[in-house]
Amino acid sequence: MKVELPLIVVVAIIGYFGIKLTRPPTWMVVVLLLGGFLLAGTYLAPAIESGTKAGVDVVNDTSK
Repeated sequence: MKVELPLIVVVAIIGYFGIKLTRPPTWMVVVLLLGGFLLAGTYLAPAIESGTKAGVDVVNDTSK
């Protein structure tokens, strides 16, 4: 079974429940979001992208 969801939907769901369950301070949420956004523009972006794709392949079992 293959499930396709846009990444923003998955991130929004995880973020919503993460904030509701752990109740982190607002400044921490802002720092983590801004840090992730800035990290995506560095030399680490290809490594993050390949790791994300590998994780999606494992979840969707597309390694056949």
